[in-house]
Amino acid sequence: MRSMPMSRLAPLLLAALASAFGPRAAEAQTKKIDLSTRAGADAVKGQWKYHDVKIVEVEAKSPSGKPNKTYDIRPRGEEVAPADYDDSGWESITPESIKKGRSTGLVCFAWYRIKITIPPEAAGKKVYFRSTVDDYGEVWVDGKLPRKVGSTGGPIVAGFNAPNRVELKDARPGKVYQIAIFGINGPISSAPTNWIFLADTYLEIEEKK
Repeated sequence: MRSMPMSRLAPLLLAALASAFGPRAAEAQTKKIDLSTRAGADAVKGQWKYHDVKIVEVEAKSPSGKPNKTYDIRPRGEEVAPADYDDSGWESITPESIKKGRSTGLVCFAWYRIKITIPPEAAGKKVYFRSTVDDYGEVWVDGKLPRKVGSTGGPIVAGFNAPNRVELKDARPGKVYQIAIFGINGPISSAPTNWIFLADTYLEIEEKK
């Protein structure tokens, strides 16, 4: 039986190894900075801030164009998400406490903010912000909430207790990003009596493929 040349065999062996150990290798190439720990928050020079959200009655228009009354939230994302927003009046909370229940329960909402400075080890790599809001979450980066029809798992609500994972574009050491997370208690049509909190919140540093 004629043996296969090494030039042809090597790619096959690499493909087999990637198939067998790919997930493990990928995990090894991704560094996670846990933002629910003091060490993690210090690594990105971050301070967590928190603010309750109020539901208010406002003037609006019906589909026919006639004036009506409806409901909105205060503060809105356009107000609190930009980097230059003054959150000095917000509650400063410890990284460890983002896992603790907050807000009022039932139909309720909340804001979390953290300013992230990209650490040196991210040079030449992709960087993602990831968080799992109990129960639904939206993630604003530098005042922006991209809306793409049909997208899931990014900045818009991903699903019940599903993670939001957003790439921090053009990340490089020393660059600063302002992250604002909108937390939603749910399901809204059958509002639970528990509260809002953040789980599995990381800065993920990944090798570029």
